[in-house]
Amino acid sequence: MIAPRLPLQSAEPVIWFARVRVALAALALLSGLIFDIPHKWRTVAVLAAVALTWSAGTVRMAERRPKLAMSLAVAIGDLVVLGAVQLAEPAAYAGVRFVALFLIATHAYFLGEGRGLVLALAGVVILVPLAALEDVPFSGGMLAFYEVLFAVSAICCGLFVARLRTAESAARLRARQLSRRTIEAEALVRRRLAESIHDGPVQELIGLDLILAAAEQAAARDDREHVRERLADARALAERNVDALRDEILSLGPYGFEELTFAAAVEQCVPLWERRYGIRIELAVDPLNLENDICGALFGVTQEAVANAGKHAGATRVVVTLRTVEGEVELRVSDDGHGFDDGDALSSTDPGHIGLASMRERAELIGGRLEIESGERGTKVVVRAPLGESDSA
Repeated sequence: MIAPRLPLQSAEPVIWFARVRVALAALALLSGLIFDIPHKWRTVAVLAAVALTWSAGTVRMAERRPKLAMSLAVAIGDLVVLGAVQLAEPAAYAGVRFVALFLIATHAYFLGEGRGLVLALAGVVILVPLAALEDVPFSGGMLAFYEVLFAVSAICCGLFVARLRTAESAARLRARQLSRRTIEAEALVRRRLAESIHDGPVQELIGLDLILAAAEQAAARDDREHVRERLADARALAERNVDALRDEILSLGPYGFEELTFAAAVEQCVPLWERRYGIRIELAVDPLNLENDICGALFGVTQEAVANAGKHAGATRVVVTLRTVEGEVELRVSDDGHGFDDGDALSSTDPGHIGLASMRERAELIGGRLEIESGERGTKVVVRAPLGESDSA
């Protein structure tokens, strides 16, 4: 089954490729007019009537319908034109092969892996038999040797150039998905924070206003006992809201890395995580002076791993360690939960695995790598990344 054609960000590359083909046809025609070749006028006629006309048509097609211009049919049409040139001038054998490889490689980039291979095979089927039927400059074993090299090179171009394009497109799509998930996550955090503030501190402050109003009325009556009771209630309510707001700030992540180390940030969040997920968290964190972006990425991985352990793995104990290993910073987050065993979760974009994919992306953003080992005895998340200038200086 041939995979869908890969999307292009712009039609400009298709148009430029079409113009290059016109330039090739024009240069070949000019060379045929200038230089002395065996079948001069027959070759010139084919170049003018077939190659140049076809190339000019592909330019108009690329400008008006770029998707059609990068189709498999147009790519095979280019190879048929080359076959016509070889029929007109068998001595152009080498030049035809050079141009064929260029066209196969470039078309394969636009077409993708499946169609790129089909195009390469079509090039072999169209051009190789013509060499055997015509009086080309080579014969016998040497011709067979060159044709085998051409066939192998054509297939390699069709496969590997298309594979490079697939990898490039996959990276671009993953970056786009990451941006979308980042926007969605930010919107979710904003909504959750707004609901939390509205349902918590805002309502509590309304109650605080009522308590202070009652205290004011009691003061007007010179009822000191009642005033003291209302002020005690107000103070307790204020302290409760200070704690609630501090927890909300910590849940957003430590954005004060100019002043906080990774160790200090995690230590501040441990009580919140233990209350929220009902687990015991143990720290063995070396006091490393890491750069802000490394601290932020490692904290995000830690936060996600702890949340997974508490919400999904049924863990009761999580151990977080940070140290240097062979010139790299290593973060380990291990839990005693039931783990998971459902394939490569890191490559999945399913809702249950988006957190795992985000951990990988955080590690990659700081030039690191992420490994996850999971089984019946628990899950271990390991991130290794290069030390930044702050710690290596």
